[in-house]
Amino acid sequence: MKKLSKTQKQMTETIGIDLGDKLSRYCVLDQDGEAVEEGTFRNQVSSIEMHFSGSPRRIALEAGAQSAWISRELQRLGHEVIVANPRQLKWITASDNKNDPVDARKLAMLARADARLLHPIQHRTAEQQSQLLVIRARDAMLRARTLLVNMARSAGKGFGQRLPPSITASFGARALACLPAELHTALRGLLEQIDALSLQIKIYDQHIGELAAQHPELEPLHSIPGVGTLTALTFVLTLGNAERFEHSRDVAGYLGLRPKQRQSGARDPQLGITKSGNGYLRKLLVQCSHHILGHWGKDSALREWGLAKSEGGKKATLRAIVGVARKLAVLLHRMWVTGEKYKPFPKMV
Repeated sequence: MKKLSKTQKQMTETIGIDLGDKLSRYCVLDQDGEAVEEGTFRNQVSSIEMHFSGSPRRIALEAGAQSAWISRELQRLGHEVIVANPRQLKWITASDNKNDPVDARKLAMLARADARLLHPIQHRTAEQQSQLLVIRARDAMLRARTLLVNMARSAGKGFGQRLPPSITASFGARALACLPAELHTALRGLLEQIDALSLQIKIYDQHIGELAAQHPELEPLHSIPGVGTLTALTFVLTLGNAERFEHSRDVAGYLGLRPKQRQSGARDPQLGITKSGNGYLRKLLVQCSHHILGHWGKDSALREWGLAKSEGGKKATLRAIVGVARKLAVLLHRMWVTGEKYKPFPKMV
């Protein structure tokens, strides 16, 4: 039997990587599925180059906080990289024998058998990731401001004081002016931080507007009443590439807006949505759905469908809101692909 060269052996090897915070564990399987090497490497470019330079191999790792840049480095070295969806890997995540070496070996075994078992995901580019970070930073500041405002309102109520109802750039200053002197020491710093956060949020809004101007593909998406710049830009940056989805309806499942399924025999219960994928974009789509079905929503086929589904009580209304958000996700992707503008009442062919 002819012996394989070192390069040929590497071509038949599969690697599984269990990512850690500073150190990651890897396992190399040969063509027969036997572990031929195990070890650790630092989450640094130099360490990745030292351990994985050479002939191209198939490498599997789970999606996580550092998987984007590490997968890019491995691809730069010429490897086939599969980023697994951890929500779909119960064999690993729910195992009673879960540790880093075992996880790395299981990832390699799954990648060697069939990459589809890993339910691969596609990471965004570094540019898309950095632009999306602007939106996420704004959201973090918005949540921090809400927390501080709620704390200030609660503190004021304890002394019979009610703070201004609207949150503006001068909310903290106006609130401080209406509070008694004995509360100034306790709440002055907190209220000043609220105004500082409002200023930073406004700056982030300007940055988001500038980023949106760099994406002409947003123009058709803006034509949908209720879909603003923030939602349209987040949608495009989160999906990354319109062509990654063969069918527009697949976007709803990717964003966790598709109902769960537990069908068995004659039993097929109605369950809630999966809530997989990007939770922030899902929240924005639900907010758009509220607007479409709300008092100020413009008349359209989508609105009429949602209002018809909302008849029957609170649960029906909630299902209708999610249903409109699901249809909106599909519509946004379809308009992104075709470049067509929104038609409130599309003609049925």
